[in-house]
Amino acid sequence: MALKTLTFRTPEEKVSALDSVAALQQRDRTFIINEAVDQYLSLYEHHCALIDEGIRAADAGDLLPQAEVVKMASSWSRKPRRA
Repeated sequence: MALKTLTFRTPEEKVSALDSVAALQQRDRTFIINEAVDQYLSLYEHHCALIDEGIRAADAGDLLPQAEVVKMASSWSRKPRRA
């Protein structure tokens, strides 16, 4: 695989954090950045697949009625705590 150099600007604090992670893992900064990019691209691909799946379901008419979605979502909210 051919390698290509990439240059970008980031806050100094992020560079320090990257260097700390690299030191803890006994790796260099480039390895840590490549791992982060790999994870981001994998997550992005996963999200796109989920979106495509939702579009296919919608196109097929496989949808929940609005009232059912609202009822389901309202069950997710936290109940206020009593003092």
